[in-house]
Amino acid sequence: MDNWDEIRTAFQVARKGTVSGAAEQLGVHHATVIRHIDALEQRLGVKLFQRHARGYTATEAGQDLLQVAQATDDQFTQLAGRIKGQGEGVSGDLVVTSLGMASRILTPILVDFQTENPEVRVRYRTGDRLFRLEYGEAHVAIRAGTMPEEPDNVVQPFMQQHMALVASQAYIDRHGLPKDEADLQNHFFVTHDDDNSRAPFTRWLRKVVTDDRFTYRATDNRNMQDAILAGAGIGFVVAQSLQVYPELTEVVERHEEWSAPLWIVTHVDLHRTTKVQAFLRFLKDRIKTLEC
Repeated sequence: MDNWDEIRTAFQVARKGTVSGAAEQLGVHHATVIRHIDALEQRLGVKLFQRHARGYTATEAGQDLLQVAQATDDQFTQLAGRIKGQGEGVSGDLVVTSLGMASRILTPILVDFQTENPEVRVRYRTGDRLFRLEYGEAHVAIRAGTMPEEPDNVVQPFMQQHMALVASQAYIDRHGLPKDEADLQNHFFVTHDDDNSRAPFTRWLRKVVTDDRFTYRATDNRNMQDAILAGAGIGFVVAQSLQVYPELTEVVERHEEWSAPLWIVTHVDLHRTTKVQAFLRFLKDRIKTLEC
């Protein structure tokens, strides 16, 4: 494709919103970016961007072009991820993704794996976003809940993630402990800001207490844990956290329905590569020593 460089430039301008941002991303002079955009618009006979004081905004025609550019860029990312994972030893990037609350379990394992394999660079991506293995966005994903069913993925059981409903000493000093589960309705809670969260422990709690009892909400699991530790309210933490934070007290007995299975997910194209197999063996060996 003779004009791929111009399309790639337009894609970066749309992503960054400015000529300077696109130039920095592409490693070219800003004049090159402007020249590519002008040439592409002239070739297509339409305006791809609206120019304004704050930068560039894609027009409707620009959005159509950028959908094609996005798909092509995704394909290149997928190809690069597969090439990087093939034919190499235990070295280079190892990209692992999970929900943030699994960090307490996974981080020590990743650190120890990197220590044993010093040529590995760990990239640990957490958050609610589902990173796409088929596009090479991660080598290994740890997913929670029902068994993942995406095509071309290899899915293996990891472990059961147990949760504990806890209060910090700061909260107990101010409000005391619930006498029993019925008394939970008289206390205050930290929860996820998503009312549609499918986490089994969150769904259980929403059935037990009324909405006005959720006085601290956050979108990040780490922030929710920090809020619980600071005394903002009662909330759920991974049971393993109790070994690290002795100031947390379980307020009611654990329920099995709060637990969720965790799954190890890899893409079939990378599953049998040397690096991924080495990490999976290490991960499974460490699972046996975990107490959760």
